[in-house]
Amino acid sequence: MASQPDIVIVGSGIGGATVAAGLAPSGAEILILEAGVHIEDRPENRDQRAIFQRGHFRPKETWYETDGKGFNPGNYYNVGGNSKFYGAVLTRYRREDFEEMQHLDGVSPAWPFPYEELEPWYSKAEALYQVRGRLGEDPTEPAHSNDYAYGPVPDEPAVAKVRKRLAEIGLHPYSLPLGVDLERWLAKGETPWDAHPNSFDGKMDAETAALTAALEYPNVRLQTGSRVTRLATAPDGKAIETVHYIKDGAEHSVSPKLVILAAGAVQSAVLLLRSADDRNPAGLANRSDQVGRNFMNHNSSAVIALSPWYRNDSVYQKTFGLNDFYLSDGGGGPPLGNIQLLGRVSGAILKANMPAVPEWLLNQISARGIDFYAMSEDLPSPDSRVMVDGDRIVLQWVRTNWQAHLDLVAKLKAVLRKAGFPVVLARAFDKRTPSHQCGTVRIGKDPNEAPLDVYCRTFDHPNLFVVDAGFLPTSAAVNPALTVAAQALRVADHIVKEDLRS
Repeated sequence: MASQPDIVIVGSGIGGATVAAGLAPSGAEILILEAGVHIEDRPENRDQRAIFQRGHFRPKETWYETDGKGFNPGNYYNVGGNSKFYGAVLTRYRREDFEEMQHLDGVSPAWPFPYEELEPWYSKAEALYQVRGRLGEDPTEPAHSNDYAYGPVPDEPAVAKVRKRLAEIGLHPYSLPLGVDLERWLAKGETPWDAHPNSFDGKMDAETAALTAALEYPNVRLQTGSRVTRLATAPDGKAIETVHYIKDGAEHSVSPKLVILAAGAVQSAVLLLRSADDRNPAGLANRSDQVGRNFMNHNSSAVIALSPWYRNDSVYQKTFGLNDFYLSDGGGGPPLGNIQLLGRVSGAILKANMPAVPEWLLNQISARGIDFYAMSEDLPSPDSRVMVDGDRIVLQWVRTNWQAHLDLVAKLKAVLRKAGFPVVLARAFDKRTPSHQCGTVRIGKDPNEAPLDVYCRTFDHPNLFVVDAGFLPTSAAVNPALTVAAQALRVADHIVKEDLRS
């Protein structure tokens, strides 16, 4: 590879790895700078006490609230980013999510382009991530130009029983679109994949699917342990001239033709703000004063349904969802959100939040329950923002649409009771859980209102792109990974046609 690559990609999560896969066939010399390292194949990967009770994989990092209170965020720094721990739900935004949508707490704005623009790239992303699924079960499913290449991950018997009960009371449970090779995953150990790290064990994450495909090309190189600290512009303050990073305690720099940020919604915003210079005193790409603003993090809760007459002997559990309350509350009211199964929650996992309760007792409770994840849209607000204070990352998250989420949880509790579970408990996730952080460097058509154009190019710097979840103008109420991947492939295609022409 040339000493000065054509393209530097910062970060190897879903956005970074996928844009690399899309650019790789072009022949451009591509360097991916990743702050973390590979997740090794170790016993802790399937040890639920290590993962959940001891926080073995959590970063040694502190972010701060505006009042100065610190907290440990659940963001991971490794090859593949947060996707190494994700639940592998690779679902499309609904067509309506691209349009203006009225919610209980306000308006979710329209995207700068319709669903149909992204649809072909959704299909390509589903192929890249080897998504398993079945069309025709979910009434809210948008049009697909291609069917899934693989059938859905099968329900275990205890899970199939609950799916059947929910269908019998008039709901529409659908098979979650999942990037999981079940046989490979279970061959390594009988655990869920949700929130468990993946070391080429059968989960299709940013590393195992997209990055692996990109690195098959000799013009693509991954450099780990390389934390980017600053982007420097040319004297006119426009083009990005130099990428500065630290590796092995030493400072380095590289000067590519194009720079693509994919460090995550928080870290990409932080890097842009910390790269302020005389020509860009508010930070790079920040003419609109929107960098770091419009931070969104899904309103979400764990919901556990219990019955003394039910036995749950499932291993992985996470195979179906419900969108009956996605586009409305089921009675003509505003949208509430998505419901899906969590990965199987064992006594060891429960004990992380209930340390005083004996694990054997928690196992008894777990054996009589089934675990759901309720997720509602967080609306964009300029008051929800990522800021920097010297070396500190400051996160001011102002929850929106919370009442709609409480209504969704109430609806879920009611249907689960009707389905034969007399006791239903719920617990909300907080900002320590990276529940699909997005929105801090959003796309738009007006440079006075958004940092990025519709191809994720910054309006202020012609050779700078941002392709992680920071570009999302809305959070919708489904998992964002596939939408990030689809847009990354669309952006890669645009770069090849517009920036890499000989």
